[in-house]
Amino acid sequence: MKLSVVILNYNVSYFLKQCIISVQRAIGNIEAEIIVIDNASADDSCAMVKRDFPDVLLIENKENVGFSKANNQAVAVAKGEYLCILNPDTAVAEDTFLKCFNKAEKLPNLGALAIYLLDGTGNFLPESKRNLPTPTASLLKLMGFTKKYYAAHISEEEEGEIAVLVGAFMFLKRSVYKEVHGFDEDYFMYGEDIDLSYKITQAGYQNYYIGSTETLHYKGESTQKDAVYLERFYGAMQIFYKKHFKKNVLLDVSVKAGVGLAKLLKTKNISKGKKINKKPLEAIVVTDSFSMLKELSDVIEQPLKSVSKSVFQDGSVWNTLVIFDAAYIPYTQIFQVMRRYKNKGNQFRIRPPGCNFIVGSDESDDKGGVVLFG
Repeated sequence: MKLSVVILNYNVSYFLKQCIISVQRAIGNIEAEIIVIDNASADDSCAMVKRDFPDVLLIENKENVGFSKANNQAVAVAKGEYLCILNPDTAVAEDTFLKCFNKAEKLPNLGALAIYLLDGTGNFLPESKRNLPTPTASLLKLMGFTKKYYAAHISEEEEGEIAVLVGAFMFLKRSVYKEVHGFDEDYFMYGEDIDLSYKITQAGYQNYYIGSTETLHYKGESTQKDAVYLERFYGAMQIFYKKHFKKNVLLDVSVKAGVGLAKLLKTKNISKGKKINKKPLEAIVVTDSFSMLKELSDVIEQPLKSVSKSVFQDGSVWNTLVIFDAAYIPYTQIFQVMRRYKNKGNQFRIRPPGCNFIVGSDESDDKGGVVLFG
C-alpha cells in the first residue's frame, strides 16, 4: 500500500466528514487507506463514519488519550509506505497527495513534507513552515518579531528546507516515523509536532516545504482557546526545552518568564472576545444545482443568487458571502479563489459534495461554523 492517511478526531463531526470526502477525492487511483482515530467524541462522529464511510478504518478510544498517543495508535496499524498525519478540520486539494509523492520521490533524504496551509478566510497560515523555536526565537515572537520563528527565507509559494512542520498536515515515510519512535507521548496536545520535526532532523533527515499545493485548515476548530488550552500549549513548550536543550539556570529562568508572559498576553487576548465581522452586502452560491439553492435560501437570511465559476474571472467580488458547492467546483479551484479574494470583505463557506450543510470560519484561530439545510 502506498499511503495511509491518519485523521485524529475529537467532536468535529461535520468538519471530519468534509475532510474524509476531500481525502477520498485526492487519493484517486492511489493505493491508499484512511484511518480515523476518535478520542472519545461526545458527538455523532463515530456513528457518521460507520454510516457514511464503511471503508474507512475507525478506531474508537474510550477516553481522550491526547494527540501523540492516538496518532501512534493509528500508525501502529497503518500499512502505507507513506503517512499523512492530518487534522479533521482540514480539506485537501485534489492534487495534494500526487504533488507530495512527486516531490518526496525526488528528495532521497526527505524527513517530513509540509505544504501551503490556508485558513477559512483564504489567508496563508505562517506555521506551515517554521524554524526551530529556540527560547530566543520564541521570546522575540512574543514581542512581535516573527522573522526568526517562521521560515521567512522561503516565500509562501516556493519550496525549500525547513526545520518544523505543523501537525495539521505532515507527510512522511512510515519508516522514518517509526525510526524516530513517532510522537512523544509526554505531550498531551501541542508541541508534539515541533518535537517530531526536531527528532527527524536529529536523525539526519531534511524536512521540506512545498508551496505548490494547498490544504484548507480551519485552525482552532478542534480546540477550545481556554485556560486549559493555555496550560497545555505553554506547558508543551517547557517539555520541549527540557528534553532537547542543555539545562542551565539562565535558560530555565528565560523559558519560565517567556511562558508566563505568553500566557498573560494570550489570556488578555482571549478575554477581549471575538472580533465582530461586518455582514456582507450580498450572497452568491457557486453551483449548478437549483434544488440546493432553494434549500439554502430557506436558512440563509440574505437573498441568494446562483452564479457560475466565471464570476471570478474579472476580480469584482467584494463584500460578498461566497458559498461554494464542492460538487460543482473542485477544492483546488475553491482554494485558488479564496486566496485571490481574501481581505476584500468576503466570507467563504463550502458545501461538501452530497452534504446538507455548509462549513466555514471567519477568523484564523477561531472555531468555525456549520449551517444545516434541506
